[in-house]
Amino acid sequence: MKNSFFKAIPSGETLPINNIHAVSVSMPTLKDVIGYEEQDEKTLKVIKSGYPRFILHPYLKKLSEYIKKKYDVCDEYEVVVLSSQKAAKLISDKYYIYNKIEIDEPFGVILVQNGTSQLQKVLTYIQHVGCNLSSRLAEEYLYKVKEIDTLHKEELEKEEKAKDIVINTLANAYKQPYENVCLTPSGMNAIYSVIRGINSIQSHNGRTVLVQFGWLYLDTMNIVNHHYQRQKIFKDIKRLDLLENYLKQKGLKVAAIITEIPTNPQLKTVDIKALRKLCDKYNIPLIIDTTFATPYNLDLTSYADIFVESLTKFACGNADVLMGAIILNKKHNLSHMNEEFFQHCEPIFIKDIQRLAVEIKDYKKRVKQISKNTIALVNYLKTCPYIKNLYYCMDEQNKDNYCQTIIDDNSYVGIVSVTFNKPFEEVYDKLNFAKGPSLGTEFTLLMPYTYLAHYDLIKSEKGHKELEEIDLPINLLRISVGIEPIEEIINEFKRIE
Repeated sequence: MKNSFFKAIPSGETLPINNIHAVSVSMPTLKDVIGYEEQDEKTLKVIKSGYPRFILHPYLKKLSEYIKKKYDVCDEYEVVVLSSQKAAKLISDKYYIYNKIEIDEPFGVILVQNGTSQLQKVLTYIQHVGCNLSSRLAEEYLYKVKEIDTLHKEELEKEEKAKDIVINTLANAYKQPYENVCLTPSGMNAIYSVIRGINSIQSHNGRTVLVQFGWLYLDTMNIVNHHYQRQKIFKDIKRLDLLENYLKQKGLKVAAIITEIPTNPQLKTVDIKALRKLCDKYNIPLIIDTTFATPYNLDLTSYADIFVESLTKFACGNADVLMGAIILNKKHNLSHMNEEFFQHCEPIFIKDIQRLAVEIKDYKKRVKQISKNTIALVNYLKTCPYIKNLYYCMDEQNKDNYCQTIIDDNSYVGIVSVTFNKPFEEVYDKLNFAKGPSLGTEFTLLMPYTYLAHYDLIKSEKGHKELEEIDLPINLLRISVGIEPIEEIINEFKRIE
């Protein structure tokens, strides 16, 4: 067989390669993945950076050290930097942390006592709320105080045009006015802000239950746990009958329903028309995470009250900007309350917006090419004897898949998940694609989803049962299809035949 078009990327290398602002990291073997999850010293030593909400960026570490010296903070305390002073106050109030030193910086700083469980709680909450400090802001700060010698070279849009380019692109894609779009420093911060907004609006109406429909992304569920004491989870997105029965009893208590279309990583899709009818019947706002669908593959403007999207994924396409967005639907009854939702959003560093403004110009073109490649890849994988299960959206032959009711130009969402009839480690290690967290990149990116998202469940018998209950295989490989020549993508998979 001819040499591979794709080249193995060393463990710990940034994805994209040689980019200090990369949000993914190369994990080329399953041992690397397990070593990362087990916090193996040898594995962690080579990791240059990772997804910013999970791994502290090296510039943020360096900035924390600089702040510690600048304010003569004793070793008893850990310096934690955040996206804003507002975020610092939020977390300080939540965990009863009050800085004993007056710190004056253009971002948030809290001092957390070492050797206590409080530090881990704080870091976890920052991860869930998505109020991490921008690596580009840290870079610029460190450069100005001469702690680093160079700035990363990258193409940036002009500062005065950047925000309008990003917001106008999203407003046009979602068919909404400019003022109905708000940018956030991460997709999780978008979800957090919406949950806070829904809570403040609906609690006055006696609506105190938030419904999660489908097994949602882990941190989405964690945000709900933080802010809703009363919640109801329906794990199977196909069992709309269970939701309907619940709403007959509790519909007037439900503050909102939140779901993903399609779900991550099994690519399941709810009967969206029927779900919308239920929401209308009980006057319940519907929040849809459209990160996988994008506004260019699935037209959901007739269904959602609120859209949330992680712009880090397909909108960016290069895995080097952490950002999200809230889009309020003018067709429904919450769009006039934009201040209620937008006030909880964290500020975004201008250089992140400038970088995304360059990348988002190709958003539609990128998604359409990825969709085209996905159709061809799915057709190939259907013929492969080594494939055990194949999950994708859209399958026009599957009458249970309601995506076909909202499909645009016969598009396929650019994610495919598979399990194999071969040993998972053997297959994973052999493929030369980029391998690590995140998705939506122009380069094909593989992720051993369950290992990286639910490793704690893999380690116990109880966890195995929970994974079975939600139909999530341990050895599932999520494929984020890129824009490379499709014949080369298929040829790489042929290497495992």
